[in-house]
Amino acid sequence: METVPFSKNTLHLVIDMQRLFAEETEWHTPAIAVILPNVLKLSRARPSDTLFARFVVPQNADAAKGAWKTYYRRWSSVTLDAIDPAMLGLVAPLVAIADDRSIVDKETYSIFGSKGFSERLQAAGIDTLIFSGVETDVCVYASVLDAVDAGYRVILAADALASSNVQAHDAVLETLVPRLSDQVEVLSTDAILKLWQA
Repeated sequence: METVPFSKNTLHLVIDMQRLFAEETEWHTPAIAVILPNVLKLSRARPSDTLFARFVVPQNADAAKGAWKTYYRRWSSVTLDAIDPAMLGLVAPLVAIADDRSIVDKETYSIFGSKGFSERLQAAGIDTLIFSGVETDVCVYASVLDAVDAGYRVILAADALASSNVQAHDAVLETLVPRLSDQVEVLSTDAILKLWQA
């Protein structure tokens, strides 16, 4: 696919860059520290065109829906009965950029599962989505597939994505995403910034 400058209706989605994943929990994703500088570069370049997704966990497994009950019985250590709600907050450097309007809470892997999110994008005329954050193979990939289905131009910031499972991260970027090469572009942070400013 020929890479062309982004439209003025481009939005950067930062997925789950939260203390819950950055600190010592069962969901710790150490590579957050590696990608944070690039996530910051993208977010600071266009703060008014950036949204921050937060994965919100239930109080306990019984408060979850359907098969999520089984999921949170396994991961009871990250429910609100076990952790400080402050752990759901963004990592410190992003707190200075985000505000209440730019934070999107979700109870699902995909940001498109957040009530009103699709309508918000449509109302703003968004046609291009840039993704950064964690985890590449779970919440990011789920969101990407929904974005593709909805017809958005999708950009992955390869050096601003990470997972706690390196093999799964690589599998998404090297095997799964290339199967969608007509709909998903994989670019570096610097290449994205160049195209976004063109």
